[in-house]
Amino acid sequence: MTQIALGPQRIVCLTEETTEWLYLLGQEWRIVGISGYTVRPRRARDEKPKVSAFLNAKIDKILALQPDCVFGFSDLQADIAAALIRAGVQVTVFNQRSVEQIFSMLYQVAAMVDCASDGMKRIAVMRERLQAICAEIVALQNSGKRRPRVFFEEWDEPHISGIRWVSELLGIAGGDDIFPELAVQPMGKNRIIADGAEIVVRAPDIVIGSWCGKKFRPEKVAQRPGWQEVPAVRNAQLFEIKSADILQPGPAALTDGVEQLHRIVRQWMVTYG
Repeated sequence: MTQIALGPQRIVCLTEETTEWLYLLGQEWRIVGISGYTVRPRRARDEKPKVSAFLNAKIDKILALQPDCVFGFSDLQADIAAALIRAGVQVTVFNQRSVEQIFSMLYQVAAMVDCASDGMKRIAVMRERLQAICAEIVALQNSGKRRPRVFFEEWDEPHISGIRWVSELLGIAGGDDIFPELAVQPMGKNRIIADGAEIVVRAPDIVIGSWCGKKFRPEKVAQRPGWQEVPAVRNAQLFEIKSADILQPGPAALTDGVEQLHRIVRQWMVTYG
């Protein structure tokens, strides 16, 4: 008897995280369209039609692919979702903002494509690694090392910081977010730091930039007025993490993203803590 594949057979992913996760689950055959911003996995760009940006999509092109499900992310894609729903397409829009919400999204997608067991195993591996990172940081603190103050800059003009899952992963990796109060704000417009002098006052030991796809310029950061006395500038602790590795609320942030945060923070603790 032929086994019938369960779940949606023709999926369009409007953002990268669901595409990467389906590839990791070995379910890439279900994907018929992806976001033009997708870089993980790299081969997806060569194998799948690009049908959307982030705030807009080619609705006619999506409909021509005859998807039986479209995965989207956040209220920012509400208009795209509404247009597709009116055209009779099933749309699932996730709105994961925290680490736990990312894990929840990963499980839901895995279950939808009949891979709940494999998904849970992969999630367990990620959780175990996060716990191991936490344990390593605790050991360093117990040996007398101090946690660094960290400024994570999501955009430079204006300064935007505090995206929730990044703030949480930074804490796991051993750093203390200098703007923890911004992590409760889901919208970027509510995470703008109007007064750049406040960053200087909070004296970050490390600055990490991930400028939404724009190249991070540490020399430009170091030349900001008043920043010459910021510990991160004095000690040349200015780093970049690519947006695809940390600003994607999916597998990338929970693996490559947090590992890069951890390497940066751990080296600071060993050297300066």
